[in-house]
Amino acid sequence: MKKLLCKLLLVVYLFPAVSFAQSSVDSQIKRVEQGLLPAVLIKGDPALSLAERMKFYKVPGLSVAVIKDFRVEWARAYGLKDVETNEPVTTDTLFQAGSISKSVNAMVALKKVEQGRISLDENINNKLTSWKLPDNEFTAKKKVTLRNLLSHTAGTTVHGFPGYPVNEKVPSLPQVLDGATPANTAPVRVDFEPGTQYRYSGGGITIAQLAIMDIEKKPYP
Repeated sequence: MKKLLCKLLLVVYLFPAVSFAQSSVDSQIKRVEQGLLPAVLIKGDPALSLAERMKFYKVPGLSVAVIKDFRVEWARAYGLKDVETNEPVTTDTLFQAGSISKSVNAMVALKKVEQGRISLDENINNKLTSWKLPDNEFTAKKKVTLRNLLSHTAGTTVHGFPGYPVNEKVPSLPQVLDGATPANTAPVRVDFEPGTQYRYSGGGITIAQLAIMDIEKKPYP
């Protein structure tokens, strides 16, 4: 029998060092569990609890991680990861985090900027060593920069990535960026002049990821 896969809701909060300075971790958890606000705030509307939000969106299981000062301060799991076996979600349950990871990636990239390892406005190819973004007529006047990549203004293609089944071979990042086997997406290329318009590009964020890896000379994790 085909099992019903639990839906994903992974919430990552990025708090500055001063956030919740006078609050305990328990009070932080309570705020998340009991004080979720709607996307549109209307005066008088109550906050929703996490359980109410899960019920409304029919999410059987989720995990929450709070990051403070670049470290996971606390993590909690809620609900089921398999509704047929009643197996619960734990903080070790693997979810496909998807674009939630872009916020963490941007923090890492800006940390490298702060350390002087890369500039927001230099040609990203200056830092890429394991792969290069091919130049073309769209990059003749303006080169792609880290600022472009993080703000989705680089002109790069590939909106997002579907992922890979556990029994299939996973491509390297250069293979993903070139659309080479076993990658299941098209090559990431520039098809309009950088900085001239906004277009969401997971492909561009992947280039930023590879640049950080090439700067640090170690795997992304």
